[in-house]
Amino acid sequence: MFTILTTLYVICAFLLTIYAISQTLLLFIYWIHRRDSLPLPKGGDLPSVTVQLPIYNERHVVERLLDSCAQLDYPRDRLTIQVLDDSTDETVSIVADLCTKWQKAGVNMQHVRRPDRKGYKAGALAYGMTLVDSELFAVLDADFVPRADFLCCTVPYFSNNPRLGLVQTRWGHLNPFDNPLTLGQTLSVDAHFVVEQTARNRSGMLINFNGSGGVWRASCIREAGGWDDTTLSEDLDLSYRAQLSGWHFLYLPDVVIPAELPPQMTAYKLQQARWAKGSTQCLTRLLGRVWQERLSLPQRLVATLHLCQYLPHPLMILLLLLTPPLILMHGFQKLPLGPLGLAGLGPLMVYVVSQQALYNDWRRRLLVFPVLMALGTGIAWNNTRAVVGGLMGARGEFKRTPKFGQNKGTNSYALSVDEAMLPEMALALYALWGVGVALQHYPPLVPYLALYSFAFAGVALWSLSDTMHWKSPFSAAHH
Repeated sequence: MFTILTTLYVICAFLLTIYAISQTLLLFIYWIHRRDSLPLPKGGDLPSVTVQLPIYNERHVVERLLDSCAQLDYPRDRLTIQVLDDSTDETVSIVADLCTKWQKAGVNMQHVRRPDRKGYKAGALAYGMTLVDSELFAVLDADFVPRADFLCCTVPYFSNNPRLGLVQTRWGHLNPFDNPLTLGQTLSVDAHFVVEQTARNRSGMLINFNGSGGVWRASCIREAGGWDDTTLSEDLDLSYRAQLSGWHFLYLPDVVIPAELPPQMTAYKLQQARWAKGSTQCLTRLLGRVWQERLSLPQRLVATLHLCQYLPHPLMILLLLLTPPLILMHGFQKLPLGPLGLAGLGPLMVYVVSQQALYNDWRRRLLVFPVLMALGTGIAWNNTRAVVGGLMGARGEFKRTPKFGQNKGTNSYALSVDEAMLPEMALALYALWGVGVALQHYPPLVPYLALYSFAFAGVALWSLSDTMHWKSPFSAAHH
């Protein structure tokens, strides 16, 4: 038994070390390319563009979205705005009124309603493409607020590269200081968009469309097979299919579109679970093609690690479950854990560098890093369930992340405590028991197990507290 447990532990620790090293390599690549300039091409005809806005029950943010899109600085005769509205609540009437308002102002804003919500977001985007004959399609989620120059800063790049299939912009933040949860999320989002996307794109690796804030060439979408709802990450799926078909992508870190961060823990966990499950579905669907197509070995390796980005969460759960028994068996005196701890410095530096690149007050912002550590650890069970579902081929429903806008009181979109709360509390108690075991037999592991206990309990209780706040009539009376 000791040999089996030790072998499992070493395998998990080794795989996590590989992941941490890959993050360090991306940081090194980013550092080389961080000052690369991409001048905006001049001249050329401006192609026709359709801005697609897939929405579903977004009454708190839809007016903000439509008003900002109506003011995009682009020739009116070449711009169509499609509001792909699958809503079932009063959002429908809000959108109808707004579309009428902007149509009278000369904006070609179309209110598109489907017979059903088949295919969810992917289905809506695909349906919208059948209604217009535009050369380019921009996609914006309901919680985004594009600047007026969004299209002027992205569309010209298509003029001098006929194989450019996508231009992706960087996500900014509308509500970073709502609470510690939103501030913690900024570190994670910024790390992805500043370091990871820049490093992958500038070094010729495969990148992903992030689901919003991007402009697609219509022929690229069609040649790659179109939008597909087979996975819950239709954006990642289409991105890889397009690049494996020979299309090029461009990432513009200096073009920023701010978006709303989930301010409710349960909403954040729902978003992360959807991304984890969808990414894992893409892993099972696309990994074979990654290794069959004409890619270089570095491209294949980086793409594989990218598609495996949520697998560290089940590895973290396994390490936690294995640690107390191995402590009792006195197994850690024989395990070389130094490399894992050293490799863990790489991901930490990714956060530091991304904050330093964006903000003058980056040192103060990094004070919230313990919150991010607790989040990354505490949602491990939530994401592990999603990863396992993805590996087993479970399709699942596309559950949108609720948006709250400026509505900080009681909200009908707010989610109740999710079913992960009880397992999270159980894992917190298990880790706490492990702390007691470590105190007696191997004190160096006390901080590690204490972090797990604090993180799981914190996420579970935070979910409960948020539910009481967002659904409480008392809360509504004070906002």
